[in-house]
Amino acid sequence: MARYLEAKCRLCRREGDRLYLKGSKCYSNKCPIERRPFAPGMHGQGRRSKVSDYGLQLREKQKVKRIYGLQEKQFLRYFKDADRLSGITGLNLLQLLESRLDNVVYRMGLATSRTEARQIVRHKHITVNGRVANIPSYRVAVGDEIEVISKAKEHLRVKASAEAAGQRGLSEWLDMDLQTLKGVFRELPVREQLDASIREQLVVELYSK
Repeated sequence: MARYLEAKCRLCRREGDRLYLKGSKCYSNKCPIERRPFAPGMHGQGRRSKVSDYGLQLREKQKVKRIYGLQEKQFLRYFKDADRLSGITGLNLLQLLESRLDNVVYRMGLATSRTEARQIVRHKHITVNGRVANIPSYRVAVGDEIEVISKAKEHLRVKASAEAAGQRGLSEWLDMDLQTLKGVFRELPVREQLDASIREQLVVELYSK
């Protein structure tokens, strides 16, 4: 699978917002968005031309893809699945993305970024309902129990991530015990609980053309 190998902070600067791709760095004053709040490249600080409606829609799609670490084909599949569900397509899309196992591991505070969460899952450090799951895109269902395997509970990175997450606060739709490193995906998040900077309607408009 194709991977982005360049500096991830450039992606945040390109979108003009924190995408939380670099773990603890994103929560500190070392975040480049704070020090260089303009697009990367030699023309980053130059005068920007007016962006068309299509340009805004495309930028928003790129932003959401980068937040959740997906390639184009993966993202398109999620949109098609969301469009087939009843209800609001944009919200369905975000809920499907939030239900990915790597995202749930990140939201539970077991990793400092979704990239790190994906690695933890692939290394078979996570169980779902008592069974090891090593597929980052695994769709977690409401009521599923997520836990770190016994051996991995002693890893310093996992402990540090859980401690930092406890200080920042955890997602409201999850029940998480940071002592036992076990949690439950209690319910699907409602829109008010998700990132307010995401304009998912622009993504829906882009794919609906």
